[in-house]
Amino acid sequence: MHIKELTKAEEQVMQILWQLKEAIVKDIIEEMPDPKPAYNTVSTVVRVLEGKGFIDHKAYGNSHVYYPAVQEADYKKFTFDKMMKNYFNNSYQSLVSFIADEKKLDLNELDELTQLLNNLKNERS
Repeated sequence: MHIKELTKAEEQVMQILWQLKEAIVKDIIEEMPDPKPAYNTVSTVVRVLEGKGFIDHKAYGNSHVYYPAVQEADYKKFTFDKMMKNYFNNSYQSLVSFIADEKKLDLNELDELTQLLNNLKNERS
């Protein structure tokens, strides 16, 4: 399946559905912050997500129970790969430099990051 980028509203619904594993529209709305959107609004987003292949449903009479058809880890990888390509020219050095500068990491945090990288390097050798 080819993963597509989600709108903010679609991503919010997916985050809830990944957490709940399966839900009816009412369950999704209950997890949303106030002010809660209208039922029809969320129902429309759910139908769009189903059309995009992100969710599927099981029918129980007139009720539809929705569940993710795309795993959260797969969408995370898709969005991370897109960010790396579009903003960091696929350079992990640029990403780490950005994080260190932008978040103003102190020496302890930089040491922790270095230790993490060393641990990962040792695991792979």
